[in-house]
Amino acid sequence: MEEKVIVYTTNDCIECTMVKSVLKEEGIPFETRDISVDAGFQKEVERYGYLGVPVTVFSGKAVKGFTNDLKEIIALAKTKAI
Repeated sequence: MEEKVIVYTTNDCIECTMVKSVLKEEGIPFETRDISVDAGFQKEVERYGYLGVPVTVFSGKAVKGFTNDLKEIIALAKTKAI
């Protein structure tokens, strides 16, 4: 099964846009899941222990926001892509 980066987001979220922009710059493919469109996506976010977005998930690790923890996801995604 192929692992992928998932970004939980909403359209009006500046931090979400920043996360997606960094992932694009780093060449990391990702799937966007807009919690305002699908209530099931909000439930997925809550299962990771968060209420808001952005939440970025890869390989069982979830991080909230545009933080240094996002660097760990990027590094992990790059090593798995090799």
